Amino acid sequence: MNTFNIFTDKPDSLPEGIADFLLAASVTKTCEIEGITQAGIPGKIPYTPTLDAEFITTQKLFSMPEIAETPSGVPTPALITRAVHNLQPFSTVEILDLGLEIKPEQTQLHNFSIAPSDSITTGANIDAKEVFAKGMAFGRSYELKGSYLILGESTPSGTTTATASALALGYDVKEDFSSSFLNVPNSVREQTINASLALINDKMSNFEKLSIISDNMLIFCAGFLLEASRRFHVVLAGGTQMAACLLIADKLREDVLMRLKSENITLATTAWVAKDKNSNIKHILEQLSYTPHAIYTEFSFVNAEIPVLKMYDEGEAKEGVGAGAALAYANTNKLTNKEVLEAIELIMYMM
Repeated sequence: MNTFNIFTDKPDSLPEGIADFLLAASVTKTCEIEGITQAGIPGKIPYTPTLDAEFITTQKLFSMPEIAETPSGVPTPALITRAVHNLQPFSTVEILDLGLEIKPEQTQLHNFSIAPSDSITTGANIDAKEVFAKGMAFGRSYELKGSYLILGESTPSGTTTATASALALGYDVKEDFSSSFLNVPNSVREQTINASLALINDKMSNFEKLSIISDNMLIFCAGFLLEASRRFHVVLAGGTQMAACLLIADKLREDVLMRLKSENITLATTAWVAKDKNSNIKHILEQLSYTPHAIYTEFSFVNAEIPVLKMYDEGEAKEGVGAGAALAYANTNKLTNKEVLEAIELIMYMM
């Protein structure tokens, strides 16, 4: 297991120390469009962030009997994050309810009175300015327990809303976003994005556009990032969705007249995303007004005894629930690929 810089491919790492872990959990009804995502149980995709929240917090499920997995049986990346937590515990694991249909049980939940957003094909129906302000307020008030913060996400169909958000803000990133699918559902996603872009125009403000075309996770986390990074190091744990969060924060800081403390920000993802032939996270990050600290961690399931796990190495799932940052955290804390793999399989055998 090794961690590298996305821009240079040279060895790199997360900061030293024990990290807090926050999961930004959210539902956009875009996830109900048939064929748009496979991040969860078919027909019950809105349960995915709830199950992820319960699982990384307790290693148990309360809202449904089965863990979220793709139709081909690939389990949620929450497995990876929880396994790392079992080996090298985070200082805290807490959940941000950014619009959940089903509230997770037995979790330390932060409630912001944010409703699930609607499908972007008809308008997301978000008050982006208010959600962004709530993120900024939480960024000012959050009390760090460890040395730095890892912020992960669980938002099914979030790469679609992330693509639409970035395009709406004028970024040239149409072909750059990844998917939980091995073979990206481009026709469905493109139709969805085109329908949403038809709802906005150049006369609208950035906040007005995002209210129609984005999701709560992206907007809230962008606001949180602006404020929290002024006080401590924040690791955005995710792939192209979290790269879009950086784009949104970079654009909206102009609207709220704030400086971004970029030296206090890292994006951490998996090699499955960084080396994905169907996306280009490096190109997304190159659209920023600064060069961010961005890393990826190589991890392999080649020696897995449970065959379905090997599908990660083939390009299924790729990232989510903070998996990339969890692997980088494991590597910084001298855990090996073998140790993490055994911890993941132990969890699965116990389920």
